[in-house]
Amino acid sequence: MDTSVKNVIVEKAKTSKIDQVDFNNLSFGSIVTDHMMVCDYKDGAWETPKVVPYQPITLDPSSKIFHYGQSVFEGMKAYKDTDNNVWLFRPLENQKRLNISSKRLAIPEIPEAYFMEGLKALLKVDQQWIPQTEGSSLYIRPFVFATGKGFHASPANEYKFIIACAPSGPYFSGKVKVLIEEKYSRSANGGVGFAKAGGNYAGQFYPTQLAVAKGYNQVIWTDDNSHEYIEEAGAMNIFIRINDTLITSPTSDRILDGITRKSLIELAKDEGINVEVRKITVKEVVEASKNGTLMEMFGAGTAAVISPISAFGFQEKDYELPELDKSYAALLKKRITDIQYNRAEDKFGWRYKL
Repeated sequence: MDTSVKNVIVEKAKTSKIDQVDFNNLSFGSIVTDHMMVCDYKDGAWETPKVVPYQPITLDPSSKIFHYGQSVFEGMKAYKDTDNNVWLFRPLENQKRLNISSKRLAIPEIPEAYFMEGLKALLKVDQQWIPQTEGSSLYIRPFVFATGKGFHASPANEYKFIIACAPSGPYFSGKVKVLIEEKYSRSANGGVGFAKAGGNYAGQFYPTQLAVAKGYNQVIWTDDNSHEYIEEAGAMNIFIRINDTLITSPTSDRILDGITRKSLIELAKDEGINVEVRKITVKEVVEASKNGTLMEMFGAGTAAVISPISAFGFQEKDYELPELDKSYAALLKKRITDIQYNRAEDKFGWRYKL
């Protein structure tokens, strides 16, 4: 199969809505740009990607996305530096992970050229939408879903790959208070927890609502079997600092291989921070809080980058995290965002210039 892309088809919008946007007061992911990239899978092959005006899509009620949940997505960002250069952060990692997710849900994998050339064509058309306000960026959402029709429980024969973008401010403002989950599970061994499947997130909403009703912002997920081990923080990977050691759970069938996560591990090691990738129990975290050695907890992901945790709840009791003048969270967030916004040297080769 020819996996190269000769020409991405571009159909520009007749008018732009960019003048209606206050770029100094951006919420996260609620305003979309003028265009989107669309690529259809039919007759056993991906068709030529197209950049078209952002618009609704029409689907048959029997489209399999509605019935069997074949849907995966990615989250990434575009940044603009002070010289108006546009940068991506490790985009090929997103492309690879999208295919890992797709394979697990029996969705046809997308060739690298289709992903990258379609994305670049979209960003070229909508590059004026990339904000330069401090802390803001253009959030990019690639996603694939089943459009093939029929009620038979089987993989679809047709799919749609879309990339849509939203100029966005910070995902969270301030620190978050979390509840360690003791009943519900985000994922299980042999399941799809490692994939960015839409259903993974749908299954999180109800337990999170229960936690919010108790005064928490998010849930800390524990393992599906014993609920003894810390796994993820809401929709993010989690880091825990005990004394001067930074600990994060190893990836598995249940835990997403976060691009921000593995970047932070490299940056922490580069800073001389002792990093341990290992299982960590709830008991160990509670004991560390009680004896004063628990210094920090924070979530890590594309949307929030790093989200410091101010307190966690467990078995009807809250445990406060100390306020630090020089936290690992602040240090690592500055390191990674300085690379992303082209404010510092990129010794790792993570930046991708458009």
